[in-house]
Formats: sequence, C-alpha cells, structure tokens
Amino acid sequence: MRCFNITGSCNSEEHYMVDLRNRLREIRKYVDGGKYFVINKGRQYGKTTTLNALAEFLKKDYIVISLDFQGLSSADFEREQSFVKAFARELCRISELKDYMSDEVVKEIKNIRMSSSYVLGDLFAVLNDWCAEAPKPVVLLIDEVDYASNNQVFLDFLAQLRRNYLERNKVVSFRSVILAGVHDIRNLRRRIRSDDAHKHNSPWNIAASFDVEMSFLPEDIATMLTSYEEDHHTGMDITRISEDIYSYTSGYPVLCSSICKHIDENIHEWTSDGVRKAYYMICSERTVLIDSLINKLEDDPELNEVVRAILFEGREYSYSVMNDSLNYAVMYGFIRNEGGNAVPANKVFEKAIYEWYLNQKYMDEPIRKLGENDKNQFVDNGILNIELVLKKFALHFGDLYEGKNDKFKEEDGRRFFLLYLRPIINGTGNFYIESETRNNRRTDVIVDYNGRQYIIELKIWHGEEYNTRGEKQLSDYLDYYHLSKGYMISFCFNKNKKVGVDTISIGDKVLIEAVV
Repeated sequence: MRCFNITGSCNSEEHYMVDLRNRLREIRKYVDGGKYFVINKGRQYGKTTTLNALAEFLKKDYIVISLDFQGLSSADFEREQSFVKAFARELCRISELKDYMSDEVVKEIKNIRMSSSYVLGDLFAVLNDWCAEAPKPVVLLIDEVDYASNNQVFLDFLAQLRRNYLERNKVVSFRSVILAGVHDIRNLRRRIRSDDAHKHNSPWNIAASFDVEMSFLPEDIATMLTSYEEDHHTGMDITRISEDIYSYTSGYPVLCSSICKHIDENIHEWTSDGVRKAYYMICSERTVLIDSLINKLEDDPELNEVVRAILFEGREYSYSVMNDSLNYAVMYGFIRNEGGNAVPANKVFEKAIYEWYLNQKYMDEPIRKLGENDKNQFVDNGILNIELVLKKFALHFGDLYEGKNDKFKEEDGRRFFLLYLRPIINGTGNFYIESETRNNRRTDVIVDYNGRQYIIELKIWHGEEYNTRGEKQLSDYLDYYHLSKGYMISFCFNKNKKVGVDTISIGDKVLIEAVV
C-alpha cells in the first residue's frame, strides 16, 4: 500500500503524490528554449521530487545528467582540482550515461576521476566534446547546488557554465542547465562574500527568470486525494478537503503531505474537522524544517525584524524585488507575495514562529505569568469562557501597562494578549491569526478549544465611527464562520476611556467587547 511521504523524494509507486505532469510541461518549455535557470525554494518544497520526475520526463528527447551536490564533501570544494575529481566521480556513478558516450570520452572522465591534476577547464573541454558528439541534446541538472556555495571553487564553476552559455553559438555544450537549491544562485552574495567590493556582483547573471508555480493549488492537492480515494473509498469531499488543506498550508508541499499523513495514520477523519486536527498536530511538532526557519531568524537580525513586525505589529509591507530583507524572507519561506503585499507564507509556519517568539523572547513578561496563574478558572465542563478571559486580561493590562507610552502599547498590545492567552489554552486549544484581516489596526485571532471556535478581533481604537465599522466587520466575519457570538479587544489610548467589558448586539449577533 502506498503512503504519504514527508521525508526524502517521492515516487508514485510508493507514495501518494500530486500529479506533476502539468508542472513538468511548463518546466520543459525552459529546457526546449535552451535556458539556464534556477529553481530556488525553501527546504522540503518538493524540489528533489520535481527534479527526479523531470529527468524521467525529459529522457526520451534529452540526455540528462542528474547530480546532487550533497554527494560531495566539504573537502571536495576546497580546491579546484578536488572539485573536478569529485564531479567526474559523480558522472561515473550514472551508469546509463555510458550508453551515450564514446569509449574515448569514458576514458577521459575516468582519467579525471583518478587524477588530482585536472582543472575546471579540462573538465568542461571533455564535457563539451561529448555534447558535440552525443546523439541527443544534453541537459545538466544539479540539486542542492548551494550546499557548498560559500567558496571560490563554486564561483569558478558557475563562471564556466556562464562562459559556455555565452559561447553557445560557437561551442556545443549543454542544451540547458538547471540548478536547484534554497538560494537564488543569482543572489548568493549574502552567503559568499561580505566585502563591499563584491557584494553586488552576481555569480550567474545569465539565469532566466523561473516563473513556474511550485506550490500546490487546491486542484493539485485534489489529484493526490483522488489517488488515495481510489484505494481507500472514504467518501471524502475531495474538493472541500483540498481547499481546507490549502487554507492551512498555502500549498507548501511537505505540509500538504503532513496533514494527509496525520489524517491517514492518526486521525482517520477525512473531514474539515480532521484537517483542523491534523493542522494542530503539526503545530505541536518540532521538525527539522521549523528548526531551519528559527535558525535563520537567530542568524539574521534584519530578517528577524521584518518577520516580527509583520506578525506582531501587523505592519504592512508592499512587496518589492528591491527589498533584500523581503526577498530573503520569501526565499526561506517566511512570507509570500500576495497581491503585491508581503504576508506570512502559511498558517503552520506563522504559528510556529509565534510560538518561538512567545517562548524564547518574552518568557519573563509579567502578563504571561498572570495567564499561567489564572488558567484554571476559565474552563467549565470543557468549555472555554472567553468572556472571562477578556475581563481578566483587561484588568491585568490596565494594572501592568497603564503608565506606558502609547507607541509601546500600540506595537505590543497583540503580543501581550497572545502571551496571556497561550498558557490558558495550551495543551487543549490552539490559535492562529487570520491573515485576510491582519493589518496595523486590526487582527483576528481564531481560537480553537475542544472543537469550539472563538473569533477575537484585536484592534487599535481610532474613534467611535471606526469602532462601529469594526463591529460590523466582525459581525460579517462571524457569518463566514457560522458563529453567533464574537469577541473584541480595543486598545484605547483616550484619557477618558471607559475600561471594561460590554455586550453589544448587532442584528442576530452578540459581540463581547473589552476596552483596555
């Protein structure tokens, strides 16, 4: 029986996977056009799976040299001669290439493999001669190409590829070159060199822009679920479940498979509720993928500030390719470009990063400690009393932060509420931020506790008219979630404000509003 795979590459004989044929056809257009290009996406984005499928997809009309730079050691990248020797060694491992090589070419590559005197020019001379005599065009495909990219040998290797491309009308070489990794090879200066003299030099400026969508849209996810349904006959609503999975993952491939894996192996409910439970299970896990994101935040203060501002301040950034911090945030998987705005990449990563900030950065905040002390008074027969949570939060917030300046409260009010809420629901409930309503004046927190959902709008008070409009917006949002009661926290900085909790009726909806 096939299964859902979240480690290593996937293949359709062993794993349930998305139908990649449409994507492969789009990528082939670049190959047919003789393009040199880069597929750069975050960790576990399905790059290796796509490359393996692409190699198979192209082999009828092309000879494909498929390499993985993780097969090379750090020592292989230390000197040009050792890199050339290692490259030849990897070529010799691809047994089917010999069917397309003359005995002379095979001998030359073996000589390079055994000797430590050959340099890049020698290697490319042999490869170019082979490309000229090969019965079909040759495509070079290299995975994990940024594995050891912070050294001069790698730059020299890119320079040779660039020279081949520029001289393609004179010298027969690779028809197309495909490099894959997390980093965009055209913008590796952040890793390679820190000196001002080289920071603007692009090591591979011949690369064509790669515009093929690599995330899974709902219709892509549906192909994977259809394959599963043919085997298991669960009766699931494939269209609905595909949309639910996409809503939590934004189509990040390994997250889509993770949700399906949890439902298949642990939850056994192919429903919207089952997807929600799987999402919470993923959020409770500490994975290598999440660790890699956190490491980026710890190592890059500028990236850290951008991500923190988007999450906690609701700061709105217009996406621009000229903004390096936003580019790297997209490249590593923290944010995505949605309609020209920078928004969190998906709810799974967003929740994980929230948890990291709340756990690591603000553990000593007194409001968190009060939430820990209060947590046992808010649950009755498994039902969370959100109204009481708001009342106690308003009381504590006034006691702790009344003397702080307004700017401090505007930027940190949302963080304070999440710090207070988290220990109350931890272990039984969960929360996420509704990205569609997040901005610097409004955020909707969706709390799930024992299968019940609560919508809490957090907003900055900007006058009675604005507040009334916000109440109407929340009412409309409750309609979307089929709820009759909603909650609101207004951070008000007027000296004559009335602090406390009120009940407001709007049509058939009831709004509980706390003013702090």
